Amino acid sequence: MINRHQLQAMIDFVEQKGLNETTLGELRQQYEGLHFTWCLDDDINFEHPVAEHQEFNVFLVDSRDHCSTLTKDAETASGVVFAEILED
Repeated sequence: MINRHQLQAMIDFVEQKGLNETTLGELRQQYEGLHFTWCLDDDINFEHPVAEHQEFNVFLVDSRDHCSTLTKDAETASGVVFAEILED
């Protein structure tokens, strides 16, 4: 489960530090048990992000079953995807 305060703290942290593997590694240390992924926004085929930022969109991941899926349900979320937006 990821509550909205945690999610906002994660987003603020990425805004401050920049979206990169070092930042995600720090998030993994701060939020043990949660998974963090970085990809390109156009790699995601899901309705709407749970949060939008100028440089990235944020999606939640549900890994309860054998295959991870994107979700909007923070109660079942076990991870966060930061999807980087590249300018054309």
